[in-house]
Amino acid sequence: MIRVQHLAKKFLIPEKSKTKQQGVVDPRQQGKYFHSLQDVSFQCEHGQVLGLLGPNGAGKTTTLRILSTALCCDEGRIFIDNEELTQQPETLRKKIGFLSGTTGLYGRLTGRENIEYFGRLHGMSKASIKQRVDSLAQELDMQTYLDRRCESYSTGMKQKVAIARAVVHEPQVVILDEPTTGLDIMATQTVLNFIQRLKQNSVSVIFSTHHLDEVQTLCDQVCVINQGKVCFLGDLAQFSALSDISLHDAFTQTLAGEH
Repeated sequence: MIRVQHLAKKFLIPEKSKTKQQGVVDPRQQGKYFHSLQDVSFQCEHGQVLGLLGPNGAGKTTTLRILSTALCCDEGRIFIDNEELTQQPETLRKKIGFLSGTTGLYGRLTGRENIEYFGRLHGMSKASIKQRVDSLAQELDMQTYLDRRCESYSTGMKQKVAIARAVVHEPQVVILDEPTTGLDIMATQTVLNFIQRLKQNSVSVIFSTHHLDEVQTLCDQVCVINQGKVCFLGDLAQFSALSDISLHDAFTQTLAGEH
């Protein structure tokens, strides 16, 4: 279980960006700082999937990077199974798996070698790594290319290896930043099926997406962020009830402040 309370994060605006802007200025830009997150709170229980939604620039990726410990928040608290992340970062980081928006695979290594490398970073034994990689290869349908260099992979192949790399150590919380972006239909379905299996194994999954059909299929909870603040938080039924038309209409009404 992961619980997030009142996250806030600001970034110093580079001097070269402090030019007079035309049109509407993002209200989060205040003086020399851009307040990417202003107040973000939510909770995801064991065996739940939480969909993190919002327009581009809303603060989703910043939120996920803070949860993964890649960034530190300026304010707020994060708990994993009631233990505070900032108090025990080294211990609790082992319970987290994170897929960033870019795969960042080592091109000269094979897919297997990329995954094995991260297994070793997490302190896994050779036998455990081999067993886990073989299992993930089957679950993510990677057997035919796992021993080829990643520099020859398609987008879908790279994404599957990146997902396997993120979960090789069997984390209790998995954070996925737009995991199906750029994937074809078959690769997308493989990834969605894999997320369903994480859920069945009592893993807490938080993922950002722009595809509301994925939200309909996977999510138990929905959190919508706009301009660094939560503008909706509830279960899927509550989100669906915001509109009689579609989830897309519910989303746009939420951003417009109609609920």
